[in-house]
Amino acid sequence: MQDRHLQIVRLLADGERHSGEVIAAELGISRSAVWKAVQKAGERLGLAIEAGRGQGYRLARPIELLDADIIAAHLDAPAAGIADIQVHAELDSTNSHLLRAASDGGPSGLVCLAERQTAGRGRQGRSWVSPFGGNLYLSLLWRYALAPAELGGLSLAAGVAVARTLIAAGAEGIGLKWPNDVHWRRRKLAGLLLEVAGEAQGPSQVVVGVGVNLSMDRVPAAAIEQPWTDLEQVLGGPRVGRNAVAAALIGHLVDTLERYGRDGLAAFVDDWRRLDAYQGETVALIQGTRRIPGVHAGIDTHGALLLDTADGRQRFNAGEVSLKPAPVADAGAAKR
Repeated sequence: MQDRHLQIVRLLADGERHSGEVIAAELGISRSAVWKAVQKAGERLGLAIEAGRGQGYRLARPIELLDADIIAAHLDAPAAGIADIQVHAELDSTNSHLLRAASDGGPSGLVCLAERQTAGRGRQGRSWVSPFGGNLYLSLLWRYALAPAELGGLSLAAGVAVARTLIAAGAEGIGLKWPNDVHWRRRKLAGLLLEVAGEAQGPSQVVVGVGVNLSMDRVPAAAIEQPWTDLEQVLGGPRVGRNAVAAALIGHLVDTLERYGRDGLAAFVDDWRRLDAYQGETVALIQGTRRIPGVHAGIDTHGALLLDTADGRQRFNAGEVSLKPAPVADAGAAKR
């Protein structure tokens, strides 16, 4: 049944009207069964499908479905000779899928994309809202001879790669929030989740997961716990090409992962600092139940966050930066 739903979306993806007769012939079902099948497809995939008597069916908004061959055709060297691209209609999580593939011996350079995730994962155990056909949910498997401990700065380097991709797509005002969120005007545009495993002295493997908001028009704002935006809003124009952005992102990630293996984080620190959106601001670092207020003082050469606190400058390798510092107590509150 899921294959039938996907067939219907492929037929309607261009946003044009398609008759019930054509849909019935393509699906091998009766004309009378078309309306129910189309309705179920819309409900199952969260898509608005318009139907008019004698006018056929169409998607309220066209969708550029992901296509591995089109993405591969857009790749520049050296990514074209390295990336092995898989596209799935639906997965629990692209990261989880590649972790399973890695345990089965999957090769370095394996790339997984999904039209939708049913259990998308972000940092700090958060879920990643993943509607069908609107955004990019992409993970890439990479293998290193390095020990896992030597990959501590890779999340920052990968953040630079995502920022470069979005800037190349025409987005202005892109910035990074430590360690690897990509923001535009204080709203989240993309995020990363890196999962590393390996032997203490190497070799190691990393799955780099990236979620990029391209078009979030079907997502209720309440479904996401923080301010967000999408590339369509940033560019202020028509929907961007999902396959072209996916290819550019893969190219930047492959280049970054190769350079990191040769040069480490040092090759990316200056770029990260230039893209740092919050240096000099009063923030708070969240570590579990601990909240540490201070002034964001950038990063050191190892990628650690520098925070000017009441106890002086401190460095942190883990945690979550909150842009909402602890509220100042109102001295008159008790008298009201």
